[in-house]
Amino acid sequence: MEMRQLRHFVAVTTHGSFTAAARAELIVQSALSASIRKLERELGAELFERTGRRPVLTPAGHAFLPAARRLLADAAAASDAVAAVTGLTAGRVAIGAIQTLASVDLPAELAAFHRAWPAIQIAVREASVAGLLDALLTRELDLAYLTLDGAELPNGLAVFGSWQEELVLMTGPEHRLARVERVLLSELTEEAFVDFKAGTGLETAVHRLTAGCGLHRQITCEVTQAGVLVDLVRAGIGVAIVSRQIAERANLPRVKMRQPDPVRTVVLVGRAPRPTNPAASALLHHLTPQVSASGTGHGRPVPAGG
Repeated sequence: MEMRQLRHFVAVTTHGSFTAAARAELIVQSALSASIRKLERELGAELFERTGRRPVLTPAGHAFLPAARRLLADAAAASDAVAAVTGLTAGRVAIGAIQTLASVDLPAELAAFHRAWPAIQIAVREASVAGLLDALLTRELDLAYLTLDGAELPNGLAVFGSWQEELVLMTGPEHRLARVERVLLSELTEEAFVDFKAGTGLETAVHRLTAGCGLHRQITCEVTQAGVLVDLVRAGIGVAIVSRQIAERANLPRVKMRQPDPVRTVVLVGRAPRPTNPAASALLHHLTPQVSASGTGHGRPVPAGG
């Protein structure tokens, strides 16, 4: 049994298909399938049912998954220990984010981190809030940007920084509100909306905001991809409530909403009290250099609880 076989098996369970898992592991699908077939022969049991459109874990697969995750976590911990001794001349860090993250330019931050620590391998995953929390708890991720929206953080995790994102109404270029500076949410009862599906990280904040003023939105489309939402709004199928940065990047009209605190909070979460993985600790220090100070600068986190 090889570590790469375990990695390939867990990747299929994480990404939901052999195609997506192969893409994440940077190998061709046939090689990933062969790797898992070999693992199944060594274990003497099939791990996936392959009769449907998506692979489903067999009872043997369900039993094997926690052990596979533990073995991978132990291997990563061993690698981290060596990296600590060698001064981060090697190592790996895994970070996750909700798809609608806007207050942090994560690609730019990771590029700067890579320039400082070029030997560290970086893995990035986009997922729902629930998926990110689960991956943190199972040690598949070291850090993650997500939203809690009043929910309790699971035991064993800690918030290392928080950012506030202003929410605005994004419209198509020809929409009647495209040139309006401000609007009351209560005035939008007749508008068609494009919205994210539940669990994406933004939908919960938008629902709380609109419910607070008694607005019952007419949802024309539900989407899971930010790019699709932007394209639908641009085409005029509806309006959307999004972070100001999303509307700015899309170069679409954005209307301020006259509503108390039209914001959502994004937090950077990791295992408490701090990551033991030296590479993750270095990335955390890079991402939150002012957390122990005031943390109030533009684009920098506000300390948790501050």
